[in-house]
Amino acid sequence: MIKMNYYLCWFFFFFFFFFFFFGLYFSLIDYVVVFEYNLISLNSVDFLYLIYLDKICLFFISVVLFISSMVILYSIDYMGLSVSSLRFFFLILLFIFSMFLMILSPNLLSILVGWDGLGLISYCLVIYYSSLSSYFAGLITCLINRLGDVGLLIFISWSFSYGSWHFFLYNNYYSSYIVYLLIFSCFTKSAQVPFSCWLPAAMAAPTPVSALVHSSTLVTAGVYLLIRFFMGLSSFFFFFFFFGLFTMFFSSFCAIFEFDLKSIIAFSTLSQLGLMISCLFSGYVDLSFFHLISHAMFKSLLFLCAGIFIYYMGDNQDIRFMGSVCKFLPFTTSCFNISSFALCGVPFLSGFYSKDFIVDIYMFGVFNVFSFVVYYFCLGMTVIYSFRLFYYSMIYSSKFVCFSFMCDDLNLMKISIYMLVFFSLFSGCLFMWVMDFDLDFVFLPMYIKLMSFFSFFFGLLFGFELFGFSFYFFGIDFYIFNGYMWFMFGHSLYLYSFFYYLVNMGFSLMSWGEYYGGYGLSMFFYKFSDFLYLISINSLKIFLLSFFIWFFVMI
Repeated sequence: MIKMNYYLCWFFFFFFFFFFFFGLYFSLIDYVVVFEYNLISLNSVDFLYLIYLDKICLFFISVVLFISSMVILYSIDYMGLSVSSLRFFFLILLFIFSMFLMILSPNLLSILVGWDGLGLISYCLVIYYSSLSSYFAGLITCLINRLGDVGLLIFISWSFSYGSWHFFLYNNYYSSYIVYLLIFSCFTKSAQVPFSCWLPAAMAAPTPVSALVHSSTLVTAGVYLLIRFFMGLSSFFFFFFFFGLFTMFFSSFCAIFEFDLKSIIAFSTLSQLGLMISCLFSGYVDLSFFHLISHAMFKSLLFLCAGIFIYYMGDNQDIRFMGSVCKFLPFTTSCFNISSFALCGVPFLSGFYSKDFIVDIYMFGVFNVFSFVVYYFCLGMTVIYSFRLFYYSMIYSSKFVCFSFMCDDLNLMKISIYMLVFFSLFSGCLFMWVMDFDLDFVFLPMYIKLMSFFSFFFGLLFGFELFGFSFYFFGIDFYIFNGYMWFMFGHSLYLYSFFYYLVNMGFSLMSWGEYYGGYGLSMFFYKFSDFLYLISINSLKIFLLSFFIWFFVMI
């Protein structure tokens, strides 16, 4: 009971919504507050810690707090109550506090502390189940995030030549070369091409962690930092728009040929991150932040509903065995499909207000026909894999799944998804009103306005025709190519073969940590005992020789 009280206390603490109301007030009067704390003074040197509060910071913190509270409440039933679940709970708290450090501070050093905290604690959460596959996934996640830290470290060292680490004081004076380092770091954290392979690998973590990571914390940290450092990125760095566009196309195409439930949702997260990056480098900063908030609501709901499916189906994640799940989990399936439709941009759900508005504003930009065709094609492919999930969860046959243990009773997991489905329905409309997007007058011809509506049905038609082909039409190589993310993690496979299959001294060399740690020590004793056994069964010549050796040593 004491263990559960830990969860519930932090749930109520994070559920408190005063940050959202402060954000409303700051947005109303266009107000900014900077708190400065003098940590230590040495002669003329002052070590200061700053907290920077404006409407963007407060709105984003309110979203992170709300989703974190739902994840903590969900984890009481999903993870159980044990010593191991307490370790999981404290890792979640450290993860959230690291995100707070990154959001609240305008100082690059404290941003680095939060940035490194997110990377290291995500590694601990990915390897939580302590299996070989989760260890490999954690290794890939940690290494790519460390690669992004290099750019941020050089950025911090370089920015010191400007006289301060408070980036908002010099936001318009940084040279273009220093911003390339920041973009490189944010691309690794937000899993843009060519750093996309760690995001589906991070699915080895427990499902509540995936809901938190893929909605409002780790992957959105890079987008949030680019929004904070935005200084005319659309003018000088427009070619990064095509990185986001390619990420959308690549991830959507890979999701069509995937059968793992969590991997499909991970690819959809990658697609939406590409949309945010392309929107940001087109110059629409507020729209990118708007989609960041609306996406966080329905994506966390999508993961938590997927976790309930996995929980009740005996840890099965293959959608081909999910058939007719609506029969025994009707409420969860309804919430799952609402979040999928919000992802597609179905009218009057939260995803519609941000995605449709982004598409309308794009019509006023300076884009060529190729960008528009690829953009609408990516929107259509979002519909394909979302309705594919709808088909496998609602229409597909049951595959003789036992229904005796299935239930949809009210518990803490159902309460959390019920509260999230409410915000998935209304958060888009709410934030569109709060951020004054409804005051923008967008006048377009009828045929252009209906293009997003037509792309919706084009996606359904394309998906129907694509899956109408026989398996042998494309060949097995085509499916392997898409299932392995276009071989983007070829370097990861090299690391895998090096760390797991390199034979040295008669046993597998796992990694330097395990080689010099408990695994290596146990293998040493194993080999040493084999050596002593071989000596003991040998002839008396060895004993006689050893006797004479020790005899001369003693003399």
